[in-house]
Amino acid sequence: MRARAWSERMSAIIINPNCTAAMTDAMLGVAKRAAPALHWEGWTSFGGPPAIQRREDGEAASPPLLVRVREAAERRAAGIVIGCFDDTALEPAALSVPVPLIGIGQAAYHLCALRGWQFSVVTTLSVSVPVIEENIHRYGLAGLLGRVRASEVPVLALEDDPDGVIDRIAAEAGAAIAEDGIDAIVLGCAGMVRVVNGLRARLPVPVIDPVEAAAGCLEWLVRADRA
Repeated sequence: MRARAWSERMSAIIINPNCTAAMTDAMLGVAKRAAPALHWEGWTSFGGPPAIQRREDGEAASPPLLVRVREAAERRAAGIVIGCFDDTALEPAALSVPVPLIGIGQAAYHLCALRGWQFSVVTTLSVSVPVIEENIHRYGLAGLLGRVRASEVPVLALEDDPDGVIDRIAAEAGAAIAEDGIDAIVLGCAGMVRVVNGLRARLPVPVIDPVEAAAGCLEWLVRADRA
């Protein structure tokens, strides 16, 4: 009886700040596999842009995202994940709810920190790099960072043609392994859930899927919050 009641309380919502519902569905599938003890829902912020690739996209996505975060809190979610690697509106979102709320970038970096791994990030476009670098510095983890590298693969290309772009991502990850003195690769886009298995098969170091990392981290935080 106690185990069933515990399970019923452990609901979680992953909120995609962009309006591409297919990406929400892909992230939801990963979250369910990575943290099956949580009851996952995937929400799309339909007021956001189709993809978040630059600072301006994140700024446009933030107001409708914060509305969705408040709705999740009203639904009494036990925990919330912001499903964008830029950790869009993470700080105001976390301050607006009484439950654990984390970003997928935040979770991936801290996973590496807990393992003591130096890491490089392989993201989508060059315009995405500054925000990611700023986030890593703000979290106090710059000492673990090799480089933030752009594969020059647009976010929506990961939805439309994942098999056609994996070579470019793998090439940039391979350069990071050869040049950056790292222990792990962090994939710098939620849409890379579609290529993570292929990259793990090709690369000789751990490949961190940020959605997977965030789901596992949230399960841990929800359990601690409910203890």
